[in-house]
Amino acid sequence: MANQLVIILCFSTFLILSHFTSLSLSKETNPSSGDDDDEDLSFLEEPEDGTPSTHDTYDQDLPDFDEFAGDEDEDDFDNFNYNDDEFEVPAHDYNEEEEHTNSIDDKDVVVLVESNFTDIVESNRYVMVEFYAPWCGHCKALAPEYAAAATELKGEPVVLAKVDAQEESDLAETYEVQGFPTVLFFVDGVHKPYLGQRTKDAIVNWIKKKTGPGVYNITTVEDAEKILASEDKVVLAFVSSLVGPENEELAAASKLDDDVNFYQTIDPNVAKLFQIDPDVKLPALVLLKKDAEKVTHHDGLFDKSAIKEFVFANKLPLVTTFSRESASLIFESPIKKQVMLFATSMGSTKVAQTFVDAAKLFKGKGDFDNPLDVISGQLIFVYVDMDNEDVGKPVGDYFSITGDAPQVIGYTGNDDAKKFVFDGDLTVENLKAFGEKFLDDKLKAFYKSDPIPEHNDGDVKIVVGNNFDDMVLDESKDVLLEADGYPTLLFYPAGNKSSDPISVDVDRTVVAFYKFLKKHASIPFKLQKPTYTDAKQSSKDSNIDKKDEL
Repeated sequence: MANQLVIILCFSTFLILSHFTSLSLSKETNPSSGDDDDEDLSFLEEPEDGTPSTHDTYDQDLPDFDEFAGDEDEDDFDNFNYNDDEFEVPAHDYNEEEEHTNSIDDKDVVVLVESNFTDIVESNRYVMVEFYAPWCGHCKALAPEYAAAATELKGEPVVLAKVDAQEESDLAETYEVQGFPTVLFFVDGVHKPYLGQRTKDAIVNWIKKKTGPGVYNITTVEDAEKILASEDKVVLAFVSSLVGPENEELAAASKLDDDVNFYQTIDPNVAKLFQIDPDVKLPALVLLKKDAEKVTHHDGLFDKSAIKEFVFANKLPLVTTFSRESASLIFESPIKKQVMLFATSMGSTKVAQTFVDAAKLFKGKGDFDNPLDVISGQLIFVYVDMDNEDVGKPVGDYFSITGDAPQVIGYTGNDDAKKFVFDGDLTVENLKAFGEKFLDDKLKAFYKSDPIPEHNDGDVKIVVGNNFDDMVLDESKDVLLEADGYPTLLFYPAGNKSSDPISVDVDRTVVAFYKFLKKHASIPFKLQKPTYTDAKQSSKDSNIDKKDEL
């Protein structure tokens, strides 16, 4: 049974595990932890002499948990991310002549192995490390860019290094390397992943921002013109002084963004070039982009958090075309809800324009009852080109997009991955209604689901995608759920289904389960002892009766 979960209602758990016990609801409050410690649970424990207990003999009636593990091709949105390795294309088979032709001068890249890794990382404040595999096509493409970046940064307070993860498997395991290339950036020994573009300029600019002042001064109109001509998007602050509290807030915000350069000026002529009114009240901030929106003015507080949110919310275009380069921008954004259009180039011009027009309606929208949380309510509009065999097609396949007709879905990102299907004519009005319901959490998530079982009255209930909400998220029930990857167990307390479930991290014994449920269940219950002394005695009595009969 693909894509099924086993649900164990807490009031029937012990009927399965303990054939001789029964559970009953009680209006009493849960006993204190001290009472639990004094409770006699010996009748639930395993016999020491190896005599099968009653719940051991009942195992033959338990379901086969492997049956519910799910097929390998099921939709697992929780595990989906836009890492290059999700869309790995077969590596090109280079021959010796090609290797010679494409030889790389990487003399400025430090080779790290087990013996020198710690010394290099601890003796340098800034270190970038690439974990690669010799057979990886993406690694081969990155190699010349990485080497060129190392050469350009020579003399800067940073080391660019590489690790052959195939040879240094222990190092790769230590740093949880799961795909290639994996690039980590260490600051004072603490690392974070580099998710930027894999080009020399992108790497150099990113590192300079991390190691440099973060904000650059523009003092002449000529410098301003060069920057506007060469950069796709920039932030400029028009300030009264190049040093002081305003500069500190701007610099702190710049450190939080990896792909936009921050500048400041006190020259009104420079400000005018950046479309800031020279007579505006200072400080003033603007974001300029080379796309249809051109310029966006910041009208909030001039502090680190407000500036960061302003840049994150406005640096992407109205509709972002999905690519390897844009993937990290989409999924590093604090805006987690995405509306995705999947379409081929043939006949999609009208649909694409409709999608853009709908996106305009949501620019800047959010939870305006809470001004500090405006960002979280916004949407990112993403176009996925299904003609793109390298990236677009694999993304479409993942989301089970079939056929040539344009399709739209909502997606909540990797942290709380859920998929919502748009069903209707692709008009601005319909997309607006879909987006508003998406923002207000009024859409029903789509699950690839088996049919709901016709008969589901047993002690162990079967959950599929289409009855998950009704069975697991029912606020009137305490629910113990056996999830994918058995024996993973989650507990959903009654009346508190909006919060994350509780992981059941206890021994897989009846006593441990009982104590866990007693502690966490919202609905009180009592465990009634069997009428006989214990299962062992019951077994002896049974044997005596058989002898008497003989």
